[in-house]
Amino acid sequence: MLEIVRANLSNPLHADALISLMKIYALDPMGGNKVLSEYTTANLVKSLNDRNDVYVILAYLQSEAVGLVTCIEGFSTFACKPLLNIHDAIVKKEYRHQGILTKLLSEAENIAIEKDCCKLTLEVLEGNIPAQSAYAKFGFCGYELDPKMGKALFWEKVL
Repeated sequence: MLEIVRANLSNPLHADALISLMKIYALDPMGGNKVLSEYTTANLVKSLNDRNDVYVILAYLQSEAVGLVTCIEGFSTFACKPLLNIHDAIVKKEYRHQGILTKLLSEAENIAIEKDCCKLTLEVLEGNIPAQSAYAKFGFCGYELDPKMGKALFWEKVL
């Protein structure tokens, strides 16, 4: 039976599940196709646990962690309300297409409603058509203020 859990990263089982799933995600082409760094492996749990704006959601089948969503609270200046960004979303390959991601997203939405957020946000790679389809099915769409100006683009400057 599938169990969706709001992780307590002080719990070693939840902390281990986070790192294990992030290692899998990092090795996936959609996660960068690189080994999770030693620094991240050693420090991620403590760094997330030290914050009060991060929510980690885990999916378990029996005692196996099979999915993860990490959300980080942000703020919309236009709405003058918090928003919840889904920063990481992973379901182990062998468990995909079973509705696990939808249940993880539903729990993220529940957290957003509890926090009185104005919206959920996420980024998805152009080539990740299966994820785009799953997100669209859940109600996500491209962000635009004015159709004449087009959809928002996600850019970064690595420091």
